[in-house]
Amino acid sequence: MPNVTHKQTLSDTAIATIVSGFASRSDVTIDDILTLVDRLRATAPAQTQSETVIPGLAVAPKARAIPAAAVEQTMTEDTIFCLCCGKGFKMLKRHIGAEHGLTEAEYRVMFNLPADAPLVAPSYSKRKAEYAKRAGLGKYTRDKSDRNAELS
Repeated sequence: MPNVTHKQTLSDTAIATIVSGFASRSDVTIDDILTLVDRLRATAPAQTQSETVIPGLAVAPKARAIPAAAVEQTMTEDTIFCLCCGKGFKMLKRHIGAEHGLTEAEYRVMFNLPADAPLVAPSYSKRKAEYAKRAGLGKYTRDKSDRNAELS
């Protein structure tokens, strides 16, 4: 069994999921399972200088993860791909929260992304911006003459 180091303590549910998947293999002994459980329950080491911290956000250190796809290839015009699982979406916020239990900041730290890295497909972002402009969001004029005409 390979040596694995973890940068955080896993929840009991996560440990149970990992161990049950490992135990389903036919070549695993009870000693291997117990060793795995001990390794998974190891305490988290202190945060190192190499950990990325996004200013203004307190983020618990997460293990550096290997992306499911190359970071340069994770975005097309209509789709943004999750670095955790490789699935494509228009927006990642809900997916990474529901499926991977991560906040946007934790996701960015996990994959060493800049704080301003988009988590929305470019075409979706453009479409929403155009809609907001058509709806007049962000524009508010205080025309006193119109208000006075309505009151009279």
